[in-house]
Amino acid sequence: MKYYSTRNQINYLTAAQVIKEGLSPDGGLYVPSEKLPVLPINIFTGNSYIDMAKTIFKIFLSDYDELEISDAITSAYGIENFDHPEITPLHKLKTGLYVLELWHGPTSAFKDIALQVLPYLLRTAIKVTREKSELVILTATSGDTGKSALEGFKDIPGIKIVVYYPARGVSEVQRLQMITQEGNNVNVAAVKGNFDDAQNGVKAIFGNQQLVKMLKAKGYRLTSANSINWGRLLPQIVYYFYAYAKLLSNEEIRDGEKINFAVPTGNFGNILAGYYARELGLPVNRLICAANINNVLTDFINSGHYNRNRKLKPSISPSMDILISSNLERLLFEITGHDSEKIKYWMDSLAKDGQYKIDNQTQRLIHDIFWSDFADDNETKKSIASVYEEYNYLIDTHTAVGSCVLNKYRETEKDQSKTVILSTASPYKFTGSVAGALFVKETYENYSELELLKVLSKKTATNIPANLSNLDTKTIRHKQVIERDAMPNHLLDFLKLT
Repeated sequence: MKYYSTRNQINYLTAAQVIKEGLSPDGGLYVPSEKLPVLPINIFTGNSYIDMAKTIFKIFLSDYDELEISDAITSAYGIENFDHPEITPLHKLKTGLYVLELWHGPTSAFKDIALQVLPYLLRTAIKVTREKSELVILTATSGDTGKSALEGFKDIPGIKIVVYYPARGVSEVQRLQMITQEGNNVNVAAVKGNFDDAQNGVKAIFGNQQLVKMLKAKGYRLTSANSINWGRLLPQIVYYFYAYAKLLSNEEIRDGEKINFAVPTGNFGNILAGYYARELGLPVNRLICAANINNVLTDFINSGHYNRNRKLKPSISPSMDILISSNLERLLFEITGHDSEKIKYWMDSLAKDGQYKIDNQTQRLIHDIFWSDFADDNETKKSIASVYEEYNYLIDTHTAVGSCVLNKYRETEKDQSKTVILSTASPYKFTGSVAGALFVKETYENYSELELLKVLSKKTATNIPANLSNLDTKTIRHKQVIERDAMPNHLLDFLKLT
């Protein structure tokens, strides 16, 4: 399997090369250059999550040997990293409605699925490509990616990692997870502004060729752990197949029956993995793109007009507070039949004017697969309460967006196909919002988010994830708050190059 950029189909790279580089020098994202094989679902019958991952990884990592792939997967998904033996257990709410729990990793977020295995893939990429430079991972986060990346890459020789998060755009639990991160090779800074400010700052560093050349001369190569890196996206394909295989083995569906997936969506990586699973033969009916009040993706899917020229609104589902969904570029490239000229035109328009409009044919092709709506904060809270009252099941704010939008889909489209909601975070990462949705707000408004961990656990008879239970006792190690324009200097200071 070879790869090339969404904006350049001339240079073919191996999997190891694209995982090491992260973002293409031309600003595009790497995608497979070859037509994907169609996998018969019965090859996964009776397989564990780890076995399914090995099968899928082998397709995309042809320059890795089987032992390297096997070691990476078994090391990443061991019991010491994930608190559930199934990695992503499937929970049945009722017949036809299921929740795929993606938050049983070390930081209680779905990003762990990819970011526990990416360090192993990256280390192999360094070996395969005979890279001499030290890798510096730059990552912008809307909350969960940062902690997952820090935890995955801490103290790995030959790699440094810097994470930037919006100063007022994450929950208190998310913030504490990052600023208390241990590791001799890690650094964290808050960026004044929102997630898009942090993400654009990271992209600007990658696009600063003078800075990149200077770093290379000093023995450093930049790469990314965001979902713009193919090594982040690949592991997420696996759990779509796992969910389907579990439904089959539990006799909830028949072989070949098409199902829906409702996906809380911000940067479009999680739901894009579902698209690639569909291209590999998974019987997917619709991918339901669930947005919060920052509904730029909903507007795009429904109109074909992408317009980020709007004010980003802070919400109780902060990991989705995004106006520039980077992975959408990959979908457009695939849907247009790998038309890099169209992609360059649209992405140049986005960079210059903050918007672009796709052609009618491309919009129709997208709408045949994707359906989208959004939930505001009040609807999100009502969704948390209704799921708990009806099913005695606790969900976080992002999963609640997925549940709410799924209900809107069913009411609008009259489609009762069996559906899996992707649950992207533990409810304990957003205790203030979850407790406020379930109980009388005035009773708990004087509690901190950390104090509410115990309150929520006691009231709902559910367990606090071990990695969140002792945040209040950890030392704060990262205190910097910087302007976006100061990000390059912050990086140089961390590398001791100033």
